[in-house]
Amino acid sequence: MNKDLSRRGFLKVIGLSAASLAVPGCLGASKETAGSGTGGRPPNFIIIFCDDLGYGDLGCFGSNKHRTPDIDRMAAEGIRFTSFYVTSGVCTPSRSSLMTGCYPRRINMHQNDDGLCVLFPVNKKGLNPEEITIAEILKERGYATACIGKWHLGDQPQFLPTRQGFDYYFGIPYSNDMGGKPGGKRPPLPLLRNETVIEAPANQNTLTKRYTEEVLKFITSNKDKPFFVYLPHTMPHNPVHSSDNFRGKSANKGYGDCVEEIDWSTGRILETLKKLGIDERTLVVFTSDNGASNRFGGGNGPLRGHKGSTWEGGMREPCVMRWPGKISAGKTCDELSSTMDLLPTFARLAGTKPPRDRIIDGKDIRPLIAGKKGAKSPHKAFYYYQIDQLQAVRSGRWKLHLPMKMKKRNWGKGIPDTPLQLYDLKADIGETTNVAAEHPDMVKRLLTLAERAREDLGDVNHKGKHQRPAGWVENSQPLLLSSN
Repeated sequence: MNKDLSRRGFLKVIGLSAASLAVPGCLGASKETAGSGTGGRPPNFIIIFCDDLGYGDLGCFGSNKHRTPDIDRMAAEGIRFTSFYVTSGVCTPSRSSLMTGCYPRRINMHQNDDGLCVLFPVNKKGLNPEEITIAEILKERGYATACIGKWHLGDQPQFLPTRQGFDYYFGIPYSNDMGGKPGGKRPPLPLLRNETVIEAPANQNTLTKRYTEEVLKFITSNKDKPFFVYLPHTMPHNPVHSSDNFRGKSANKGYGDCVEEIDWSTGRILETLKKLGIDERTLVVFTSDNGASNRFGGGNGPLRGHKGSTWEGGMREPCVMRWPGKISAGKTCDELSSTMDLLPTFARLAGTKPPRDRIIDGKDIRPLIAGKKGAKSPHKAFYYYQIDQLQAVRSGRWKLHLPMKMKKRNWGKGIPDTPLQLYDLKADIGETTNVAAEHPDMVKRLLTLAERAREDLGDVNHKGKHQRPAGWVENSQPLLLSSN
């Protein structure tokens, strides 16, 4: 690890302690929030986080290809967020923001050891263990915590979920297309329980089913205490896999089979909460890590672009939240919000605060979740980065794609000489009509916001003033099945 980590370890403890002591006993409830758990106990939290699920892949977001009755029912009983964002169009940086409440460039998780867009097996880099994760904040408040699914924030032991605030881990450490091939340097795709490889290569046909079974066991075992479950599904990332009960059953080939099994999984979880009598003290969030690819069968609905891009189709995600008795049924919120907001929001609902010894980019969105009349997005601006390059900024209804001599892409060559483009996302969700000439004052305002981001977070070779180091392991080793 780098020498700075030991110093930051002290800051991590101080940050957690300060947050925990700030509001002892407070459940974060007020007239303007979504409230707290019942019976004087903080609420449970479940995040269901799909991999490469597009904005238009659910029935409640307009899909006519996929049968998603359980997620649709979840939306009918809760709230849909229609301007909900991740911070990257690809896996690793997006997931780092959910865990820490920060932009990837803030915590140096925007690229891997070699400047590529995601982490790969045996990379030396990973999420710095001295960052304070959402799991660590909740664990400090007495929560049982579990990560069940795809991690993708570093496969070295120092970076695994069990070192980042999770009591229990079951899943694969990176994307399902990163397993080794005969004669290659990568190991077979490992399935871990905590820090031990229990299967390699993992049987991908059964992953969604087994993840669901693990979640149900964890919920049942911890029903009498507050818990946090993070369920980052492996699917529908390509190559798509599903169990026997779903394979070949959808109208959209293998991709649709995956989506419909994820819907089944979600239904099982909600059903279990009801059976255990903890439905009304559990906030469930369903969303995705980035948009669907332009291949393989996924769909981003009316949005332009796809996975890996800074068009809306790459970073605006379907999001549904459900909490009976706290969230009014059948609501829709179109205010800008983000996965970064989950950390500060959950912290407040759990009776504490986000860390105060470091910058957290996420905001408390309890008023939006509660459906408070007139509630507005707490974000003055939202920034769209591609690897290390700032490419666009949104404020309110307006999104500005910045002019650049060479626009980076996650894969392949860059795009030369891209012009400045302004879109009114309220009137033009598909980013079809450039209205920059008609709104010079808005262009000027958004350019000013972009300069603030460059100064703070950085841009290409310009280091931001408030970046923090990633974790680093000099002698990284592959995760292998034990011979014992």
